[in-house]
Amino acid sequence: MCDYICLFLGVPWCAAVKVKHGHVSCQTPRGERNKNVLGTRCKIHCKTGYEMHGSSEILCMASKQWSGNYACREVRCPKLAMPSNGGYKCSDGSYFNSRCQFFCSPGYTLRGDLSASCQSSRTWSGGNSMCVDVDPPVIKCPNIKEKTAEPGKLTAKVTWDTPEGKDTADGILTDVILKGKPSGSHFPEGNHKLSYTVFDRAENKATCRFNVRVRVRRCTPLSVPDNGWMKCDSAGDNYGATCEFRCLGGYELRGSAARVCQFNMEWSGLETSCAPMNINVGVRSAAALLDQFYEKRRILIISAPSAANHYYRFQMTNLQHAQCGLDLRHVTVIELVGVYPAQIGRISHRLIPPGLALQLRLLLQLSQNSFNMVLLDKQGVDKQRYTFPITAAEIFTTIDTFPLRTEEATLQKEAGQSC
Repeated sequence: MCDYICLFLGVPWCAAVKVKHGHVSCQTPRGERNKNVLGTRCKIHCKTGYEMHGSSEILCMASKQWSGNYACREVRCPKLAMPSNGGYKCSDGSYFNSRCQFFCSPGYTLRGDLSASCQSSRTWSGGNSMCVDVDPPVIKCPNIKEKTAEPGKLTAKVTWDTPEGKDTADGILTDVILKGKPSGSHFPEGNHKLSYTVFDRAENKATCRFNVRVRVRRCTPLSVPDNGWMKCDSAGDNYGATCEFRCLGGYELRGSAARVCQFNMEWSGLETSCAPMNINVGVRSAAALLDQFYEKRRILIISAPSAANHYYRFQMTNLQHAQCGLDLRHVTVIELVGVYPAQIGRISHRLIPPGLALQLRLLLQLSQNSFNMVLLDKQGVDKQRYTFPITAAEIFTTIDTFPLRTEEATLQKEAGQSC
């Protein structure tokens, strides 16, 4: 009986509708003041950031129960993807209005959104973020390397420790490339620029540069003496280089026969020159006369009983046209003509006293009654004797077989000396 009466009296029938995190709008059958009378229909509305779980519309039934269950639950977004080599930190997990800040591991830089917020649509406002390696690796080259070449050399061996690069991200380097000669190489004089370049896995690169300086200590270059020649090893003016000097035929060496470039960049010894030989024919013995030619000149001694001797005349005529070849081979001609006491001697245009001429014949065992010739080397050794005239070419052929002459010829060729 009450059910029917209550229905018409507008008495509350179902429990009052209460919505946490939302509100309700109800419509009663006849506009009753109470919103939970029998037959009332209510619509459930959730606040922003909350979503309906259950029935969004309910009816107060005769059983005094609402027709469905309802609840407004906080919106929850799907889990954010974690960026590689980085992460994020959120204010309220994955719930509505939670703000997540992205960050990257050391050595990586954030690209994309700095943050993302969970929206009421259950989606994130951002999240397209990644951590990329954009920082170049770090490499430090050696300091400037300076080296001085050793004596007699124009290069220097230079060594250094290969620099180790470091990647600021994952610590992995893919390539280390050297531009220039490697450590332990011999570098010539001058300044040499080298560089190392390293790459990481993201193809970022870093380059460092350094110099290798090689110094060659040098003396002031020497000049070739007049009427002589000079032969130097190495570069001719570097520390440890040796220069040797020789004089042309008819000239004798003054000063040092060899000079060395020293560490202080000064030449050892004395300045070298080639002075004309001054033969002293006023000496008292034949041996003293010959000693003046020792290690300087070869001697061809021609002895004849008279200037009219046809062998003598033929020989001297032949030699007149060979003076250049004689000088090139350092040969001095000594003539001994006549029979004692009327004999005379001659070296070029200088006369030898008769007594000294006689001593020469006796010392060398040359007959004054017949044509004789003897060839002495620079050490005064009797190398060849002739009892008849020979051509200059034959004399030259004999001299050119001497060991010392071979060395002389090489030096003369290098100096451009020839007939």
